[in-house]
Amino acid sequence: MSLAAAGLPPALLGGCAAPGAAETGPAGGGRFVTTPAFASAHAAPRRVTVWLPPGYDSGTGRHRVLYMHDGQNLFDPADAHGGQTWGVVPALLALRAAGRVAPTIVVGVWNTPLRRQEYGPAAPLAGLPAAWRDAVYGGPALSDGYLRFLVDELKPHIDATYRTLPGAAHTRVMGSSMGGLISLYALVQHPGVFGAAGCVSTHWPLSTQPAWITPPGDPRAAQAQQALRDWLAERLPAPGAHRLYFDHGTVNLDALYPPLQAQVDAVLAARGWQRGLHFTSRQFDGGDHNEAAWRARVRLPLEFLLSA
Repeated sequence: MSLAAAGLPPALLGGCAAPGAAETGPAGGGRFVTTPAFASAHAAPRRVTVWLPPGYDSGTGRHRVLYMHDGQNLFDPADAHGGQTWGVVPALLALRAAGRVAPTIVVGVWNTPLRRQEYGPAAPLAGLPAAWRDAVYGGPALSDGYLRFLVDELKPHIDATYRTLPGAAHTRVMGSSMGGLISLYALVQHPGVFGAAGCVSTHWPLSTQPAWITPPGDPRAAQAQQALRDWLAERLPAPGAHRLYFDHGTVNLDALYPPLQAQVDAVLAARGWQRGLHFTSRQFDGGDHNEAAWRARVRLPLEFLLSA
């Protein structure tokens, strides 16, 4: 499924031995295992692509696991939005060769036409009028069901099928734009499952509607954004056992993010999270909101999350 089919504005378009799984080998090494439609009791079925790194099949060691949203944009240009992938495999191969990251299995979880609703954090907006909540995400928030799919169905399957290190200290989650939001939400809602989250070009405006995000915007947008920060201030896990990576560019949608990211950074600092130790927050001048920009810097979040 293409991201265009997900019904999103272009600027936001950012193995399983289950029945129907197919195996292929990437040119860079390792092996892909793809399940075309991973069934769930909590979310819509979707494609899941697992990358097993070089040496996995011939070895006996256990591996860290990185769960990544918008899985179609990670590996194959034929599937990725605009024909541009994140280049996750070559980046990890280079980092591994340099001894910068630990051996890691990547689980690419493809999105669905309900992407905005599945990636938009539900709990922070629970106190707002229902009509507001639906306006923010284009319908009822489905993120809690999506996380139940990840935590209660997909992760147990991955841990049972592959040689993983299943604890939170070795389990990471990462995504861009709305995928950055759901990655943060996953860590806060399930701190016993995810030990670190990578939030790339996080879509802090929450809504994707032009009327909400185009300055001066709808006043309800600021209230929804404040509700998210208030929720974070209350629910963020204590620092030490968890780490967070944030970044953003300065062009197009990313031009909206610097002041909002600074407010989130302040929430973390107030909760005792030390920048440079427990979290990092980086700005890339000239960085756009697309796969090419994220590919150009993907080694940075990967190294932060998976450092050896």
